[in-house]
Amino acid sequence: MEWKRRVAERFREVNGEHPMTAADDAYVSGQFVVLDELCAATGRDPDDVRRLMLDRRLPLPGYLRSDGAEMVPADLLALAERAGGPERLADWFVGHWADPAQGVTEWDGYLSGRYVCLRSVTPDSIRRKDELTAAIRSAPDEPDAGSAAWSVRLHALVDELDALEPAFTGYDRLRFGGPTSRDTCVDAVRARHPRRAAVTGPGPLR
Repeated sequence: MEWKRRVAERFREVNGEHPMTAADDAYVSGQFVVLDELCAATGRDPDDVRRLMLDRRLPLPGYLRSDGAEMVPADLLALAERAGGPERLADWFVGHWADPAQGVTEWDGYLSGRYVCLRSVTPDSIRRKDELTAAIRSAPDEPDAGSAAWSVRLHALVDELDALEPAFTGYDRLRFGGPTSRDTCVDAVRARHPRRAAVTGPGPLR
């Protein structure tokens, strides 16, 4: 229990103290798995995984459910396996960015467990999310903004981001201090710029 307590303390240092509602619990139970259950299914010792989290070799849980369960993505261990083990994960991860300083920044974000904004957290998905959100936010400044072609391009970006991101929950808006990227770059954009109906040509002459 000591290692679990220490992980919970680190989690709260990163995320602050915010209550998890019944709706939050239901959401995370549907989207994530309990760390102990993941370890049982993969033959891992949960305390070994917790030590790796505290040693900054694996990310912290994405959520602490209101009953104290550490909720993690089902693929929590997949990146470390791809990298050749937790001891190699940092260098492998940072190496996906041309700018090492940016890679280190993204690594810190990954370790925080706060990349709950992605269905699957990988360097490629992190980079693509950043590209998509930047493109969506800058779209209103494009020369042909408001045109039919612009609308098609915009909604293609939004649809791709939609596929990358889960729904989020109320707890996320508390710990992030405001709306999520889904709120601002998917839901708000679709509401502000409704998808245009496909234009069809005239029917055959009769």
